[in-house]
Amino acid sequence: MYKVFGDMLSGNCYKIKLLMQFLDIKHQWHHIDILRNETHTNEFKQMNPNTRIPVLQLPNNEYLWESNAILNYLAEGTPFLPSKKYNRAKVLQWQFFEQYSHEPYIATARYINKYLGLPKEREAEYYGKQSGGHKALSVMENHLSENKFFVGDSVTIADISLYAYTHVADEGGFDLSNYQHIQRWLKDFQSLSGYIKMSRDNG
Repeated sequence: MYKVFGDMLSGNCYKIKLLMQFLDIKHQWHHIDILRNETHTNEFKQMNPNTRIPVLQLPNNEYLWESNAILNYLAEGTPFLPSKKYNRAKVLQWQFFEQYSHEPYIATARYINKYLGLPKEREAEYYGKQSGGHKALSVMENHLSENKFFVGDSVTIADISLYAYTHVADEGGFDLSNYQHIQRWLKDFQSLSGYIKMSRDNG
């Protein structure tokens, strides 16, 4: 039985939950409260010395961390990870894009606003994230204007990686109303069999 240590309101953790639901992977979910520094306990550091969620505990008691690494591990041998070398590299391309060009802006702005309540001392940082976030959204919008999904004609873990924080981008101040192709893609993603909403009730 897999065990996942995370928070369902974290996009990086939600990614793992989504794939496990799509693939019907049996698992136990253990809620971790980052605001209470539960990632900094000695017990947690033994699982992930980088003190971040999510962490996946394998049935043999080995651990994996970093959300996109976990996705690649779980998706191996399934339609969510293409078998062709080029398409697998394209999946990684979009996952690197998500971590370096998307998440630092959209997810961070959401964290400052939703988790921290937009404290005055972080307002400048929050507003400074908007330009970079919209740049990432524009790259996605242009790609989705000519493609149904991010790699090929069916959903892959590249879509899961990007969906997690994009669908709640408004919580970080990003208005998606002008991104018509992203909106279409979000609806297509939400229509997938096994889809569940981002909610702690689903943890």
